Amino acid sequence: MNSSRHRLRIARTVAALPALALLIAVTGCSSADDGASVVVPTPDSKVTKLCQNLDKALPRKVDGLDRDDPGPRSALTAGWGSPAIILRCGVERPAKMLDPKVAHGDDPAAVGGRVNGVDWLMEKRDDGSYRFTTASRVTYVEFTLPTSLAEDRDSALVDLAPAIKKAIPVGIAD
Repeated sequence: MNSSRHRLRIARTVAALPALALLIAVTGCSSADDGASVVVPTPDSKVTKLCQNLDKALPRKVDGLDRDDPGPRSALTAGWGSPAIILRCGVERPAKMLDPKVAHGDDPAAVGGRVNGVDWLMEKRDDGSYRFTTASRVTYVEFTLPTSLAEDRDSALVDLAPAIKKAIPVGIAD
């Protein structure tokens, strides 16, 4: 290989390093970082205010696990335990909410239900974890249960219901 081609490859590799560093920083990936990392929703100001109120009302413990919020810190996200139960407020409406198979109870991976006055869409994921999203509220709140906690799903729903009822009014999300 001639030296000018070799220098060009080195220059391209060096130029790609900032992009790789940014990717690692944005995704929160690090071999030394065991903390949870989530994508923070970006709702409008009205929904953000509701989510800030929810953050203040959330319990210190969910399913017996202490609150340990994920990074980046935000009033729109919360977490409990490790592996973490993750809550995100102000998320987009899940596509499954529009799926007629779900509405008719024909999708075993997604079902609706009500726990302590809060309506939920429950979706079982391929990895065995669950995602729950509020329904019939003026904004969507989702939380995910890791596979290791999926067996006792109802406890987390019961623990979160009072805060959601207090902070997120019943209604139709935009």
